[in-house]
Amino acid sequence: MQIIKIDIMNTLKNKVQLIGNLGQEPEIISLDSGRKLAKFSIATNDYYYNKAGDKITDTQWHNIVAWGKTADIIEKYVTKGQEIAIEGKLTSRSYDDNEGNKRYITEVVCHELLMLGNK
Repeated sequence: MQIIKIDIMNTLKNKVQLIGNLGQEPEIISLDSGRKLAKFSIATNDYYYNKAGDKITDTQWHNIVAWGKTADIIEKYVTKGQEIAIEGKLTSRSYDDNEGNKRYITEVVCHELLMLGNK
């Protein structure tokens, strides 16, 4: 008898796939180390019907960050309103704002990008 081990948990552990539209132009940051960072948000839409039968759109906004060559591609080719597909991992971090309040943010670190639509 042969036992086959499939390592699904490692491939599905922290994986996010989204298709949506950019809400604004990507923010590109060049760090002192020479690395480049792209920050932007995309909107995804879900639809449902309420009790009256009206179609309701539920829009969710997702914060996305990308590093290195992916950030270079975003800087050159991705613009506000464009539909894109991204794949990455979900991360959370905290920081202190200007008033000293602790803020929390959840982001998707983009590893792969696919430009969709006509642009």
